[in-house]
Amino acid sequence: MFVLENKAETRDSPALLLLTAFGHSRPMLNRPDKPQGEARLRYLDNDFAILVRGDYVTCAVTGKKIPLAALRYWSVDHQEAYFDAAAAATRLIPGRNA
Repeated sequence: MFVLENKAETRDSPALLLLTAFGHSRPMLNRPDKPQGEARLRYLDNDFAILVRGDYVTCAVTGKKIPLAALRYWSVDHQEAYFDAAAAATRLIPGRNA
């Protein structure tokens, strides 16, 4: 990661020269400046595929927003996400209405 220590480094910094040599005018950021909204996912056995980019998905039981980085529980059969293990159990265990 490129961090400027002082303003004197802005023009002749080796890291900045390297970035501009590859066509970048400034260091690239991993996140956009504004939120992307709700994502649409295809839930797989041990992973998920992003169909529409976004920051979060909504829990099918609680309605809470789940950031993609925190998504741990989902159903491949129902193609829906769950906020936590309790929400998943509520939906997936027959007769459980916790």
